[in-house]
Amino acid sequence: MLQKDFNPVLRFMVVSDVHYKDDHCVEEERMEKALKIAYRLSEEHPTYKRLDGVFADGDFANSGTEIQMRKFKKTLEDNLKPETKYCLNMASHEYHGDGVENAYKRFTEIFGIPVDNHIEINNFHFILVSSSHGCEYEQDKADFARAELKKARAADPKKPIFFFQHPHITDTVSGSIYWADETFYPILMDYPQAIDFSGHSHVPINDPRSIFQKHFTCLGTGSLSYFELDEFDKYYGTCPPNKEDCAQMLLVEADAEGRVRIYPYDVLTDNFFPFVWEIDEPWNVDSFKYTDARYKTTEAPYFENAEISISDITADGFKITFPQAKVTKEYVNDYKIVIKEADSGLTVKQACLWSEYYFYNMPQTLSIAFDGLDSNREYTINVIAGSFWNTFSEPISATVKTK
Repeated sequence: MLQKDFNPVLRFMVVSDVHYKDDHCVEEERMEKALKIAYRLSEEHPTYKRLDGVFADGDFANSGTEIQMRKFKKTLEDNLKPETKYCLNMASHEYHGDGVENAYKRFTEIFGIPVDNHIEINNFHFILVSSSHGCEYEQDKADFARAELKKARAADPKKPIFFFQHPHITDTVSGSIYWADETFYPILMDYPQAIDFSGHSHVPINDPRSIFQKHFTCLGTGSLSYFELDEFDKYYGTCPPNKEDCAQMLLVEADAEGRVRIYPYDVLTDNFFPFVWEIDEPWNVDSFKYTDARYKTTEAPYFENAEISISDITADGFKITFPQAKVTKEYVNDYKIVIKEADSGLTVKQACLWSEYYFYNMPQTLSIAFDGLDSNREYTINVIAGSFWNTFSEPISATVKTK
């Protein structure tokens, strides 16, 4: 729940990658549900009951058609209260229909706001930049960002500046290997008080690496459409099974001293994820908690009285099922499975799968099937749980003989 001992003077919600279609789509229902939840949670707070802003950080429309933009506008008009401002930016998907220039024109006509924007809400500054083409930015965008950041800092150098662009800043949050752009990195480095919001990757917001601090603060904004994860060793690819069971948002609060609280929220199940990100001095790099130092941990997942179950044994394969490992905090990220010939010790199969931490209701067990093995041969199986911080459990093991 929202921290009861934190007294905000600002509250806003952030979504991205909503992907409205021309035809009716589930994303419309999810967006409306997200807005209703944000209002309900705001009204439940003991001292501050307002929702001051709603921000959609790109790809709110699947191909940027007039139908999609007008539908998104209608969702906002039908659900927002007069005291709530909204602001959006655009990127690749908004340009899929008939290009950037036409998307810009439609956007300004329908929403009545500029494609690059700087607004104030309760004396806090918000800067949003739409991409020049695809998910890239030309010099005029960099110039706009630099000028507006300078204005925002001049107003109060210790207050957070909330900055939005659709692709992640390269080499920051989870998802920024592939779904990223580096244009604003050197600019934002001069503004440690900047809190940057980005999407594009569809990486889950409850991945603890979806917040990152080094020179400034970065946050991933997830999706209301489907999951995709920026890890390339999983046997089903970067999009997991049941990827469409996805609707996540961020709720953000700030108090009069400029302290910030960020709440990752699961819209599908209407639940807070079990942690809050706290930024008490956004201007002070030395105060940052969510840095690469998190990788210097000895905490590792562990199995507790766990066994591998084997079923569906054939001449060339079998299926294994195993329980989730445990971890002191956060989640297990993934599991590595290694199949070896029992007699030679040679590795013949390797696979990796996510723990499915991105579903609020994680499964208690996971299964995977293997084939392409030799008949009438004995194999050893090792399952190793991995954290987000490159620490690993001791393996659990089993032996199986194919038919």
